[in-house]
Amino acid sequence: MRLVRRETVAEGTMACHFARPRGFDFQAGQNALVTLGEVGESRTFTIASAPHEGELMFATRMRDSAFKSRLRTLEAGAAATIDGPAGMMVLHADAARPAVFLAGGIGITPFLSMLRDARHRRLAHRITLFYSNRRPQSAAFLDELQALEKAHPGFRLVAPMTEAGDAPIGESLLRQHVADVKAPVYYFAGPPAMTMELQGMLAGLGVTPDEMHSEEFYGY
Repeated sequence: MRLVRRETVAEGTMACHFARPRGFDFQAGQNALVTLGEVGESRTFTIASAPHEGELMFATRMRDSAFKSRLRTLEAGAAATIDGPAGMMVLHADAARPAVFLAGGIGITPFLSMLRDARHRRLAHRITLFYSNRRPQSAAFLDELQALEKAHPGFRLVAPMTEAGDAPIGESLLRQHVADVKAPVYYFAGPPAMTMELQGMLAGLGVTPDEMHSEEFYGY
């Protein structure tokens, strides 16, 4: 695949848009292995764009690693290789069961894909997204998510900003916005410590492992 463009989507966060290779199909929420250059380093990224779109978008926090430095300087037309898709964190089929998405930081990427897909296919699922960040400037795609909430009647966004004193994602916040905490299927993505904490919280509320789907992000 070849790079179409790069853009800053939040403080310290960049999105790269690649032309989608012919025949590459995936489900919203899946990931892929991206390699820069013919024998370059590889990283696994969730595909942030939706299956109906002509480009593949990957978003990442920018760090001082060799891979990120190379990604930062890629020019339009630069080649990369994609291997995939992989991952099973995709939206359940039963629209009668609500979905709750729990995202921290760059963990928003699978949910952006799933929400774009839900709107495009006019899915009937009731979806609530809890998207925690320190401040609005560090919240990637926040404007788009707010626009999606207005356009998609079945979608509700809860976006606490912890530096402003908002309560982080936890049992108290969950109970404020979810009438029956055992009813939804839960999906969560973010730093490993966050995903472990959320898994423990949900288990304490009586949510079974089959109703929890998670993905960890190690800084990229």
